Amino acid sequence: MRRALSALAVATLAVLPAAACGDDRAGGGKDISVALITKNSTNPFFVTMQDGARQAAAAEGMKITIAAGKADGDEAGQVQAIEDAIARGDAGILITPNGPGVNPAIKKARDAGLYVIALDTPPDPANTVDITFATDNFKAGELIGKWTATTLAGKPAVIALLDLFNDKIVSVDYNRDQGFLTGMGIDAKDRKRNGDEERTGNYSGGTYTIACNEPTNGAEDGGRTAMERCLTKNPGINVVYTINEPAAVGAQQAIKAAGGPSPIVVSIDGGCDGVRQVRDGLINATSQQYPLKMAELGVKAIKQIASGGQKPQVSSGLDFYDTGVALVTDKPASGVESIDTAKGTELCWGKK
Repeated sequence: MRRALSALAVATLAVLPAAACGDDRAGGGKDISVALITKNSTNPFFVTMQDGARQAAAAEGMKITIAAGKADGDEAGQVQAIEDAIARGDAGILITPNGPGVNPAIKKARDAGLYVIALDTPPDPANTVDITFATDNFKAGELIGKWTATTLAGKPAVIALLDLFNDKIVSVDYNRDQGFLTGMGIDAKDRKRNGDEERTGNYSGGTYTIACNEPTNGAEDGGRTAMERCLTKNPGINVVYTINEPAAVGAQQAIKAAGGPSPIVVSIDGGCDGVRQVRDGLINATSQQYPLKMAELGVKAIKQIASGGQKPQVSSGLDFYDTGVALVTDKPASGVESIDTAKGTELCWGKK
C-alpha cells in the first residue's frame, strides 16, 4: 500500500500548478528539513502519519523532526514545536492543529519564510496555513449519516453525538458532526457550531431526538465516559455517532456494561483496527481516511517548494486539497456508495 500511495503522491504533485525529538532516520539529506507536528503521539492515526512522513522524508533525502502535543488539544506543546522549527531553520512545517491557539505561531513561522501545510485538520480560517491536505471531513460525516438514515428504514432515531471537544472549536470536530446530521437529513443550522440544531424533529426517514452532545477528546476512555453520560440521560439511544474509532470503542464498552439493546454505531477514521471492528460488528460503518497519503504529499510538497518548484493548489470548489474518503461497511445501504471490510483492510492504515 505504501508503494501505491507513494506513486499516487508523485503523480498528484506533478499535476498540481509537547514532546519533540529530532529524527535522524530520514537519511543523509540535510539541506532541506521539515517538521511534522501532530496532535499527539498515541492515537494510531497520528502514529501512522508520523511513520509515513519518516518514510517519505527518507525517500526524498530530507531531514525530518517529529513533534507532538502531549494530548489532543495541547496547543502549548504545538506552539513550542513551531518555535523550535523556526529556530532550526526548517524549510517547512506539517501540522495537525490542536486548536486556534496555534494560529499566531503558524503566522510567525510563515513570516519567517517557512511553508506551512496543515494535515487532516484545516485551521479556522483556512488561510492561516499555506494549504491543507485533508479528508473532506464534512463528506466523511455525511456518508455515515446517509448510511444511518437509510439503515434505520423509517424507525425513530434517538441519537448520541460523541464529539471531540466542548471547550474549543476545531474544524474536524464540527465538520464531522454537522456532516453526519446533514447526511441524516437534519438541519444543522450553523455548520461551524455543534449543538445548535433542534433537539427533536424529522430526519429523512422519520422522527429524531438528539439525546446528548458529549466530548470524548478522541480517546477510548473519553468515549466510554461520554456514552455513560448519554445513557443516563436517555437509555433508549439507538444511534451513536462518534468522532473517531477510539471513541467508538469506549462507547461500546459503556453500551455493553449497561446491558441494553445494541444501537447503530458509526464512526470516522478507517484504521485497520476500526475496519476489524466493522467486520466484527462493534462498529456498523466508518468513513475511511488516508493519513499516509496526507503525510507523503506534505513532505513531497515541502521538498518541491524548497527546490523552486510549483506550490500545490486546493481541490476544485474547496479551500483545501482533498485526500479522499470511502465508507466502509459490510451492510451496504441503497444509494450510498461504500466498500466492504475486505477492501477496507487493503486500504487501511495502522497494524494489519
